[in-house]
Amino acid sequence: MKLIVAIVNNDDAHSVNTNLSKSGFFVTKIASTGGFLMSGNSTFLIGTQDEEVDHAIDIIGKYSRKRTQPTPVDISYNSAGFGTFPAEVVVGGATLFVLDVEKYVRV
Repeated sequence: MKLIVAIVNNDDAHSVNTNLSKSGFFVTKIASTGGFLMSGNSTFLIGTQDEEVDHAIDIIGKYSRKRTQPTPVDISYNSAGFGTFPAEVVVGGATLFVLDVEKYVRV
């Protein structure tokens, strides 16, 4: 048995959750924050059999799209002053960890 920990951008969380559930996966969703922009994420905990891991990863990958987002960046031009300029940052996609489960108990 495996535990998949998937960190997904909030913009994609509903689609990921819905499609994992439709495919028979039991999913726990936890609100989380992180990354360069400190933006909202959802962390999914998915317990599954070893042979179903790739199927879950495929679903998460299909519904977690990457996109660019403008964000201001502070820089120092010279010793006389500072300024900001817009930069494009890639957001979205998913970060996954697949862990071995030593024991699974439902009470």
